[in-house]
Amino acid sequence: MNARTIVLTLVACFVGLTLCFAQDANMGTWKLNEAKSKPSPGAPKNTMVVYEAAGDNVKVTVDGVDRDGKPTHNEWTGKFDGKNYPVTGDPNSEVRSYTRIDDRTLEFTAKKGSKVTTSGRVVVSTDGKSRTVTASGTDPTGKKFQVTAVYDKQ
Repeated sequence: MNARTIVLTLVACFVGLTLCFAQDANMGTWKLNEAKSKPSPGAPKNTMVVYEAAGDNVKVTVDGVDRDGKPTHNEWTGKFDGKNYPVTGDPNSEVRSYTRIDDRTLEFTAKKGSKVTTSGRVVVSTDGKSRTVTASGTDPTGKKFQVTAVYDKQ
């Protein structure tokens, strides 16, 4: 075997491993940047969001405060495949689905029963240091809301 073949084989293996272990841009811990965000008056705030691997699924943990300033916590585990997976701890939804649009963009829908309560889009910046969530829906009291939330990667 000549040296050129060995070097090309090693380069191919390295590139393959790099692609296999490349991290999803959404993964990590994201903290709300309140100065850059535009919440609806009286709307709950998700102050910290964590995306982490859970086997071959993704677990999304959300902590924040409700409209009365009380702490909130909800969790979702599933795939970014557009299918509904259960949510725990969210009074406004029972299931949530995420659909991957591209490497940095997700669309999501939350439902309670068969009714869509929230829908929106998550876009990670090209440098991977921030993400913007735009969402709209109806809260548990029937009040409509719109929010643009900007998060910084921790």
